[in-house]
Amino acid sequence: MAKKAAPKIEWSKLGFGFSDVNCHIRYTWKNGKWSKPSFVKDPYITMHIGASCLHYGQECFEGIKCFRQKNGKIVIFRPEENAKRMYRTAVRTCMAPVPEEMFLEACEKVVKKNKEYIPPYGTGGSMYLRPLLIGTGPQIGVAPAKEYTFMIMVMPVGAYYKGGLKPVRAVIFDDWDRAAPHGMGDVKVGGNYAAGIFAHEKAKHEGWPVELYLDAKSHKYVEEFATSNFAGITKDGKYVTPDSCSVLPSVTNMSLKQCAADLGIKVECRPVPYTEIKKFKAVAALGTAVVITPVWEITRGKQVIKISDPETVDPTLQKLYDTVQGIQYGDLPDKHGWCHEVK
Repeated sequence: MAKKAAPKIEWSKLGFGFSDVNCHIRYTWKNGKWSKPSFVKDPYITMHIGASCLHYGQECFEGIKCFRQKNGKIVIFRPEENAKRMYRTAVRTCMAPVPEEMFLEACEKVVKKNKEYIPPYGTGGSMYLRPLLIGTGPQIGVAPAKEYTFMIMVMPVGAYYKGGLKPVRAVIFDDWDRAAPHGMGDVKVGGNYAAGIFAHEKAKHEGWPVELYLDAKSHKYVEEFATSNFAGITKDGKYVTPDSCSVLPSVTNMSLKQCAADLGIKVECRPVPYTEIKKFKAVAALGTAVVITPVWEITRGKQVIKISDPETVDPTLQKLYDTVQGIQYGDLPDKHGWCHEVK
């Protein structure tokens, strides 16, 4: 495929959204095996009207970032963990799993084909990878499809917060839940996000950038934010994050827990009662897009819990954010081997 020259991009003005690039990568599974990869310029796909992803939700996705480091290397941050998570999700939803080796190969190949769209070091930007696995074979009765498509689209994205971390407000709506106990909350399927769109739009309309979910069974324990894991910093400096079978295992949270341990911060993965929120000196939402979003206030009905100052970022959260970003951009040693180099 012939490449066109990358357009002049104002890297400092990039947001977090779709933009056109050279191509995406695509594989098809049928007759029990995966095809060789193809590179497709057209950002549209054609599928059967009876495709299982449209009728029975056979679909999952991942979110990964690729960085141009200080020394010029191009690295993808912990794609092995995303490959493992997508594999688990595929098994849970009875889709054809993508082998880890093929997943990593696809990430490398699509990054190479679009490398001119990776923001330069120092701009705060990165390349976002969105691997997607969908059932494309027709299936009218409730059953797994006989054909699947695996794709990865990429796009350059900017720093989520221009000028540093900015604390936000959050809300708890007791009328809606993100995931049922022993349901699909621990895998990354689109249905989990669809379940939260109504509450998310309501939150935004009423002035809260993010909503927090409690456990669906009792509404007594913290689970996670709409699209991000939850972490709290105790007054004695511990890093606390919920342990629940309904929470998506976040690669970002996994990385932050290890960074916290490396910095001598005690990490606790355990049930977190809602009543404990007011005892934290800092709370944050954790995810690929931003790494850490500090949350300074949480509202539930008529109760408003002010956790921290809206104008300042807790030093522990700032240190953890700087550590992960430092590893991603090559400013700090990658002693755990998280940065997968694209040579």
